[in-house]
Amino acid sequence: MSPDGPGGAGRPRVVVVGGGVSGLTAALRLAERGVRVEVREAAAQPGGILRRAEVGGLVLDTGAESFLARRPEGVALAREVGLGDDVVHPRTTRARVLTPDGPRPLPGGTLMGVPGTGEAVRGVLGPAEVRRVEQEEELPAPAVSEDLSVAEYVAARVGPAVVDRLVEPLLGGVYAGHAARLSLQATVPALWTHARAGGSLLAAVRAAAGRTAPGATPAPVFGGIRGGVARLAEALAGALAARDVEVRTATPVRSLRRVEGGWVVDGDRVDGVLLAVPAPVAARLLTGAVPSAAQALAEVETASVVVVAFTVPAADLRGWEDASGLLVPPALGRAAGRRVKAVTLSSHKWGWVGEQAPDRRVLRVSLGRAGETDVPGWDDDRLRERALQDARALLGARLDPDDALVQRWPDALPQYAVGHLDRVQRVRAAAGAAGRIALAGSFADGVGVPACVATAARAVEELLPQLLRPDAPLDGREHLR
Repeated sequence: MSPDGPGGAGRPRVVVVGGGVSGLTAALRLAERGVRVEVREAAAQPGGILRRAEVGGLVLDTGAESFLARRPEGVALAREVGLGDDVVHPRTTRARVLTPDGPRPLPGGTLMGVPGTGEAVRGVLGPAEVRRVEQEEELPAPAVSEDLSVAEYVAARVGPAVVDRLVEPLLGGVYAGHAARLSLQATVPALWTHARAGGSLLAAVRAAAGRTAPGATPAPVFGGIRGGVARLAEALAGALAARDVEVRTATPVRSLRRVEGGWVVDGDRVDGVLLAVPAPVAARLLTGAVPSAAQALAEVETASVVVVAFTVPAADLRGWEDASGLLVPPALGRAAGRRVKAVTLSSHKWGWVGEQAPDRRVLRVSLGRAGETDVPGWDDDRLRERALQDARALLGARLDPDDALVQRWPDALPQYAVGHLDRVQRVRAAAGAAGRIALAGSFADGVGVPACVATAARAVEELLPQLLRPDAPLDGREHLR
């Protein structure tokens, strides 16, 4: 090996495994610092769960369709890659939630479904359940010292009905998981911060809702991109091509082996590796090289989800014109034999979708939760039939589609079980001890676009110092400043 390392010319060479938003962002940050980078992606196209397609001649996102706009990373990256003028916000966020008495408006002023008053959930909860919420401020409220599930904490404070009817459908939309298993610390950090301090939960939610200055317009919670959030991945790939970074698709990595001064990736010697793949894939790749990290990653369960998109005549959704969609609490869905967890009225929610065809509407029907193994195995015809049947019943609408599309996302959503952040810390510590490897992705610090962008930046900063060997020539170090 030359004194300049396998990369040659004083520039270390890194393989980024995984071409989702985490991997593409990490590759761009490495290239900006003078590292020679190559991305290897198993799928036929980069982007991970950022993907768009046509149904009935209309374009829509078939994966992630929005990102938290109140976190800066997603909007900042969009601007950086030339999409700043195309960042948009939903034209309506008036979702409805299914109750035993039919769909009702989702209460406002809540924090992941937790209300600030009992009055806020009147009509969604029954009278006795509302009284239970109102009694919360009379309960002892000691500080919480250890991570616990969302359901355990919220049900103890405001009653199980709030969990079942409001928290569950909202968490299901983000994680496709269950409140009884998901970590409060990892999935709802705002509630965790309050729980650690102690005190009334209702008062904390009211305080959070009241932080906007009087008369001010609250900043939009969510953002999207005109033409689809998937354009962000496409623009990232273009930015990498401009820097002569190759993104090799249909190229799954099958083996990693640690060697002195670097790694061997499928027989190819490199200076460093950045893994940006789902937890099960990372666990398999690290089994031999970093077994402690592999063991911790193997503990991260995943949920597979399916999106079925339909185009229908606008008249089919009469009565839903002001709604962005419908959330289905899992208990109510199961009781009625429904498998759909949410229906998104994309043409209502996003102006750019609705503008494509004023006389037609696009809706996305979501299926799949953690622990459900049957739905992902259904064939496309069965998925289309079941999604349409459930959507008709849930919306009380005719729904006569002229086209449909099925998008499967196997193992797409990591489950942040109780103790998840400790698990992630074990993974990072083991990778740091192994040397010249770092990990990024949705398994770590959040499943949304901004969180993935942030975890990519963190992984790059963890990896870069490991690429600077004491005997590396000065010009090699200059590239990494």
